[in-house]
Amino acid sequence: MKLNCDLGESFGAWTMGLDSEVMPYIDQANIACGFHGGDPLVMQKTLALAKQYQVSVGAHPSYPDLVGFGRRSMACSSEQIIALIHYQVAALDGMAKVQGLTVDYVKPHGALYNDMMVKPEVFNAILTALAQYPKKLTLMLQATADLAEYKKQASKLGVDVYSEAFADRCYDDKGRLLARSQAGAVLTKPAMLAQVKQLSEQGSVTTISGKVLKLSVDSLCVHGDNISAVQAIREIKDLMR
Repeated sequence: MKLNCDLGESFGAWTMGLDSEVMPYIDQANIACGFHGGDPLVMQKTLALAKQYQVSVGAHPSYPDLVGFGRRSMACSSEQIIALIHYQVAALDGMAKVQGLTVDYVKPHGALYNDMMVKPEVFNAILTALAQYPKKLTLMLQATADLAEYKKQASKLGVDVYSEAFADRCYDDKGRLLARSQAGAVLTKPAMLAQVKQLSEQGSVTTISGKVLKLSVDSLCVHGDNISAVQAIREIKDLMR
């Protein structure tokens, strides 16, 4: 099980996350492409960090919502979603090539990611965008009880899938993330480490109701927003060795 993290989300004079502290401990960097965070210089620097630590590069596209940090759903047509995915992936892919890197996968951000998991039309538009792109790209999506069906749909368009779990989030009985508005949605550090250990050793999570749910997980999402989060990533890395 690999570790992935959302990075490169600063822009202009505004700083988000501790990218340089996080990069040495992860395997996959989901790099913002300018629509919810990131700018050309931040993208360039984040790619250089990924190269320094030999971290796999993924595009982290979102709805065009810089003010809302990509966390607000937008009523985009399938045609618009395909175009905005191509635009953002191509930007990062081109900048990666300058540094001798390649974009290996795509993980949608925020509301686009959430919509992908619950709206078939959004999921199909994203699959179509990746299938049309002139190089092989793997789609990262959430590991749920319905993962086999998502993989089946992706396979029809020749798109491979990485399934991810979340280190610090509580799950419901369908393998979906508990809404942040609900009590217990974000795990305490001890609970997070216990969940990571359970995923690593048993391939399962314990849901909010106490049910043990098997999940097929390729990558674990971690966050590096502050010093305590970076320390938690170090501990997670040690647990998974």
